[in-house]
Amino acid sequence: MALSRSLTVPLIVACALFMENMDSTVIATSLPALATDLGESPIALKLALTSYIVSLAVFIPISGWMSDRFGSLTVFRTAIGVFMLGSILCGMSNSLVGFVAARFLQGIGGAMMVPVGRLVILRSVSKAELVKALSYLTIPALIGPIIGPPLGGFITTYFHWRGIFFINIPISILGIWLATRYIENFKDEDVPPLDFQGFLYTSVGCSLLMLGLATAGRHLVSDQVAASCVAIGSLALLAYSFHARRVAHPLIDFRLLRVRTFRMSVLGGSFFRIGVGSIPFLLPLMLQLGFGLNPFQSGLLTCASAVGALGMKTMTTVILKRFGFRNVLVFNALLGSLSVASFGLFTVATPHMLMIAVVLIGGCVRSLQFTSLNAIAYADIERHELSQATSIASVAQQLAVGMGVTVGGIALQLSNTTQGHASIVASDFWPAFLIIGIVSAMSIPFALRLPSNAGAELAGRPFG
Repeated sequence: MALSRSLTVPLIVACALFMENMDSTVIATSLPALATDLGESPIALKLALTSYIVSLAVFIPISGWMSDRFGSLTVFRTAIGVFMLGSILCGMSNSLVGFVAARFLQGIGGAMMVPVGRLVILRSVSKAELVKALSYLTIPALIGPIIGPPLGGFITTYFHWRGIFFINIPISILGIWLATRYIENFKDEDVPPLDFQGFLYTSVGCSLLMLGLATAGRHLVSDQVAASCVAIGSLALLAYSFHARRVAHPLIDFRLLRVRTFRMSVLGGSFFRIGVGSIPFLLPLMLQLGFGLNPFQSGLLTCASAVGALGMKTMTTVILKRFGFRNVLVFNALLGSLSVASFGLFTVATPHMLMIAVVLIGGCVRSLQFTSLNAIAYADIERHELSQATSIASVAQQLAVGMGVTVGGIALQLSNTTQGHASIVASDFWPAFLIIGIVSAMSIPFALRLPSNAGAELAGRPFG
């Protein structure tokens, strides 16, 4: 029996999400081995994660315009091809600079793949079906984080870390074939001109700000250069905020942040994502450098989070209908923040089954929070605003994840330096996890400002 279009398109986009999610979790598990082979500190390898996020933040804002101008199929297929090329170059890299550059190229492909696919879904389903459609989109993609850690650990432990990037080749080819067969090359007949000046401001601002924060601590560049990057990037983003008020069609329209539900998802959700975004960086490092596990053992433990997230997807709609978005976003954020901080309680003597249970429960909680945040963003957004809203939400999400890696790395580095350890040891991690848990909890005040019936149509609840 042929699949309906409402299921086929999310599954095709999920193919791209699968590749992205598996790629990031595979790399996180292999960071210590990568650092050794490239002759770098494991903390310096946060650049490998951050450079990808920077690329996403730079190019996601134009993804909606590119799709409208050149067609969704054209952009989607090209993006997968660019991602595949970046993966090949990652596997061939022999230096930190080359690896970071290849990851940046991967990010250009990723910046177009997922937002364009999500935009197609948003335009094809009603608000009442949105939560279910997003679940269809994310369930297959969660297979990536389940497979990624143990697969990356297995390849790194028993073969070589370079092999983890070449597994993207067959997945990319499958994605291109499926897109060619099922996705319509939709183009908008009335596309406004690209805000090129705005693109320059946001590109310089996002890239230099993230690069400066990621290189703090004399990794790749000096502290003076890192500070200059932060200052120039911040000024560029400030300049864009003034520029956006003066043009008819700004690249990113901040006026959408006046919508309360959208503002909560973008601003409040960013704090939660910053905290959670540091987990793929910190947790594998703690298990390997702190507790002495090999990459394969570490991957088997950390993949429990994705298993929990996958299981929660089947219950998200029921929970939101029963309790509503506001209650879920408040109380679940608290649980999620506690679950992040609890990783700092792990010691080398903690039974592995207990670790798995804590990681799995944390995955359930964070999965519910992410689905709720993603859905509430579009509760009060009009159809003609979807492209802009998708760009803003996607940029904010990726910047938050990148900031998570940066904040986690800085917290770990400060803890290590304060305690006077010559190298990273187990006791360096609990302050870092405590800090990122607090950052995650900073999303709660934003959720408290939502009305009790926020997102009632999405959740299938009465409006009263």
